Amino acid sequence: MRMVDLIEKKRDGMELTKEEIDFIIAGYTNDEIPDYQMSALAMAIFFNDMTTDERSYLTMAMVESGDQIDLSAIHGIKVDKHSTGGVGDTTTLVLAPLVAAVGVPVAKMSGRGLGHTGGTIDKLEAITGFSVEITNDQFIDLVNTNHVAVIGQTGNLTPADKKLYGLRDVTATVNSIPLIASSIMSKKIASGADAIVLDVKTGAGAFMKELDDAKELAKAMVGIGNKLGRKTMAVISDMSQPLGFAIGNALEVKEAIDTLAGKGPKDLYELCLTLGSHMVYLANKAETLEEARQKLEEVVANGKALEKFKTFVAAQGGNPEIVDDPSKLPTAKYTIEVEAKEDGVISAITADKIGTAAMILGAGRATKESKIDLAVGVVLLKKIGDNVKKGESLATIHSNQEEVADVIKRIEESYSISQGNVDIPSLVYDEIK
Repeated sequence: MRMVDLIEKKRDGMELTKEEIDFIIAGYTNDEIPDYQMSALAMAIFFNDMTTDERSYLTMAMVESGDQIDLSAIHGIKVDKHSTGGVGDTTTLVLAPLVAAVGVPVAKMSGRGLGHTGGTIDKLEAITGFSVEITNDQFIDLVNTNHVAVIGQTGNLTPADKKLYGLRDVTATVNSIPLIASSIMSKKIASGADAIVLDVKTGAGAFMKELDDAKELAKAMVGIGNKLGRKTMAVISDMSQPLGFAIGNALEVKEAIDTLAGKGPKDLYELCLTLGSHMVYLANKAETLEEARQKLEEVVANGKALEKFKTFVAAQGGNPEIVDDPSKLPTAKYTIEVEAKEDGVISAITADKIGTAAMILGAGRATKESKIDLAVGVVLLKKIGDNVKKGESLATIHSNQEEVADVIKRIEESYSISQGNVDIPSLVYDEIK
């Protein structure tokens, strides 16, 4: 088998076999196939797409290129959730204890984030003492005991994907549905999930700006998951404005606590109920989505969801007192209000600009070496459809530096104020099964 023949085959729109894809991924991972040939293949895939079979073969070849996590010692069906990202995406902090409170095992492997705010691990480390540095045995024991635990991504998971992703980034082949879908699904499958719920974002603050592109990606990932024997479904959700109110690590932990207590932002709570219902249903803990949602609403109402969060935090060394007293979380020195310059109705919020403003404050990483300030960020006070008066606060900046003119300017520019009626975007556009 020769790589040049396989490049030519894909260039001409033909379908690659499992053996051919295994040969390509093994050769590339072992440095036997050079970057320039893999670049040519990536571009051929970019233009000619892949069939569901090819996508599944590519996904499993990347899974098998490295370690695979064995979660078989955990009782029950392990359901993982993946979000394609956005601004103010606090769902994991809410979902993990929420679905665990109804008996669904949540064995979550998370990373640190590049971009607007930290990843799930960074957010959890805003809680004094919280540690994800636990052994695999401890991880499994915690999930079996409490139904929830979070561990850092360890081992050599999907090295082929890491290598290919780096190449795509410099060869203009990032925006390829089969390559994105297989990249995401390979990590979920290598992490040991039995079932997968995908939260695919669309809108100005999302990777997939257009709804049709988001649907195409969702269908591709669901197709791969189901083909490989994992019960998989996707929710297409809105990211034309930030989700919830808080953007920033400690600020998002506080918002998660509020949401688990039934006092959080309506959009964050509703999306968590939607995603959580699918997780509960796929875990066979409810016979219908309606029954699953009812169970989730019950554990919020009776306090069990919040209590589960407290148990989860304490079990991993964190201070559970933050649940009852969020002032024990890191707090910024300064709070600065961003005021509206006219009366009207909020018609748009450019999520990307809000996210960049939070990153400038120190809430996120521009590079892997950047140090995160866990206390800082932005809390929105107005969302699309809200009325506002001139001089009223649009958002509050939480900062450890007094001079934040650039941040204020970005937040002001992100808000659009209209005089007429405003259409409020849908929170959930579609569900793909």
